[in-house]
Amino acid sequence: MSETIDSSRRRVLAAGAGAMALAGLGSLAPQVSATSKNPLPDFASWKDQQALIVHSATTLETKRGREGTSGITPNHELYVRNNLPAPEETITKDRDGWEVAIQGVKHPRTLTVAELKTMGIETVAAVLQCSGNGRAFFDHKASGTQWEVGAAGNVLWSGVPLRAVVEALGGLVDGVNFITSTGGEALPEGLDPKSLVVERSVPLAAQEHALLAWEMNGEPIPLAHGGPLRFVVPGYYGVNNIKYVKQVAFTAKQTEAAIQASGYRVRPVGEKGAPGQQSMWEMNVKSWVTNPLRDVVRGRVQISGVAFGGARALAGVEVSIDGGQTWRKARLVGPDMGRFAWRTFVLDTDLPAGTHSVASRATDSEGNAQPEHFPENERGYGHNGWRRHAVKVTVA
Repeated sequence: MSETIDSSRRRVLAAGAGAMALAGLGSLAPQVSATSKNPLPDFASWKDQQALIVHSATTLETKRGREGTSGITPNHELYVRNNLPAPEETITKDRDGWEVAIQGVKHPRTLTVAELKTMGIETVAAVLQCSGNGRAFFDHKASGTQWEVGAAGNVLWSGVPLRAVVEALGGLVDGVNFITSTGGEALPEGLDPKSLVVERSVPLAAQEHALLAWEMNGEPIPLAHGGPLRFVVPGYYGVNNIKYVKQVAFTAKQTEAAIQASGYRVRPVGEKGAPGQQSMWEMNVKSWVTNPLRDVVRGRVQISGVAFGGARALAGVEVSIDGGQTWRKARLVGPDMGRFAWRTFVLDTDLPAGTHSVASRATDSEGNAQPEHFPENERGYGHNGWRRHAVKVTVA
């Protein structure tokens, strides 16, 4: 979804779109080994290849050891996950001219980014995470990209609060329950648009923190990450943060688009997706160790990692060096960037010679802690079990 489409890619899209719709909006690009040396795709050629695993032409994962300790994930190291190829790069030539239609308000209008910039601005630090982050840890090997921990990052988003836009347009009409946003990707002709369009509905309560963002980490949002304009819903999984957003509608019901009606639904292994199942909306509490990852010299070691509360604030993190038999409270370092951001944690300890199972376990502000195990589900969504996220560290 974030690359310039050449003529051959267009033929692939047209030929494979029907099959993709039947498969529940799977990636158009073939999946490849996470250890392969595939080059970066053209749309992301500006990224740091040494920091990324190229799973496919539309899925790039940040390497575990590159997630750092400074808090913010640099743009050139941030993962990419796309459901469709992106619009042409030309849409970023006139960023202020990009238009988004606002529906379900008393005075509906189509606004340019330039007009949005006159309505207010806020910056929020928020974790961006794919619903399938951790899919590789499920035993049934769910189809899709086998993400481990790198389909996530902590980003500073800047834009106009959605609530300010609603206020400027006279407030909401009666009877709305959801915010339904639509991406601006081109769809092939001759197919039902609802089978392919990237259109998601989230509960109306998300309006409190949602942004129409034009900047990430102090720069205009790149095409690879949804520029010129992205709908950002802090605390919600990445699929709800619509790229190239062209419409935001306040609706009574959820969209009937396949990506909402049957896609991104949590269900038992072997079952098909359906509207009555849990949707991948709010993120759960999660953490993982980023250093050390393999071998270390005997002595004093700083175990570090990242942790976040998902839709709630992070309360704290514990670390175990013996596979969960005992736990010690870790220290949170760096600035607290707010409820939706992640924090770096550190535990200073001595590791004796031998092999150690190093794990982390985070707790959110409502007392929800990462479980030891996470139940299997058909598409491999939402894994936050601490045991499978642990690392083996050998001390010489």
